[in-house]
Amino acid sequence: MNVTVADLQAFAAAWNSHDAEALMSFMTDDCVFEASAGPDVCGTSYIGKEAVQASFSDVWKAFPDAQWLYPRHFVCSDRGVSEWTFTGTRADGSRVEVNGCDVFTFRQGKIAVKNSYRKNRPPLPAK
Repeated sequence: MNVTVADLQAFAAAWNSHDAEALMSFMTDDCVFEASAGPDVCGTSYIGKEAVQASFSDVWKAFPDAQWLYPRHFVCSDRGVSEWTFTGTRADGSRVEVNGCDVFTFRQGKIAVKNSYRKNRPPLPAK
């Protein structure tokens, strides 16, 4: 079974629903999430379902209204890409709106690696 564009669209919908359990159903047991920021050359790397799910949930804590808008996806064999525009508001009211993408590695019909990238833009003022 191969990952399809429809699978990546369902993965994006789970992000916008803030549904960590649904997200994890797309991931392998030994999945890796490489965040767009962090101290290492790859950002911060989270390994295994428990660590990855916790890091995903932390995004919604930091940005309770987080959304990944206008998703566009493609899949080629065991690799795929999703492009999106992230929007979210921090507790202090400052807003983030940036373009980004995820580069995926698939294994046995699931996401083994989710490597995230996003533009670095100063926060926007509170509305």
